[in-house]
Amino acid sequence: MAGMNMDMSSLLKQAQKMQEDMQKSQQMLETQEVEGTAGGGMIKARMNGKKKLLSIKIDPKIIDPEDSEGLEDLILAAVNQASEEADKLSGDEMSKIVPKLPDGFKIPGF
Repeated sequence: MAGMNMDMSSLLKQAQKMQEDMQKSQQMLETQEVEGTAGGGMIKARMNGKKKLLSIKIDPKIIDPEDSEGLEDLILAAVNQASEEADKLSGDEMSKIVPKLPDGFKIPGF
């Protein structure tokens, strides 16, 4: 029984450390920035690692009053690319924290 308590204590310490690491990781994701571009860099969308859109920059040369749909599509493409980059950043950060699990096992929410 004493051995079991040691194992449980060790597991609790590991879980507490993982929780602390996750909190630090979440704070880091708030400050990390990623960028998505479209239209050869004429549209730029920046967001943080938690997928909060920070800014959109549009080069005035790409604005065509006769083609607002084209501009809208480019903005969506840039934002979606930034979102994918934020997902990669978040996934990379979580892989540092979450222990390697056997294939087929997933932790909900990751």
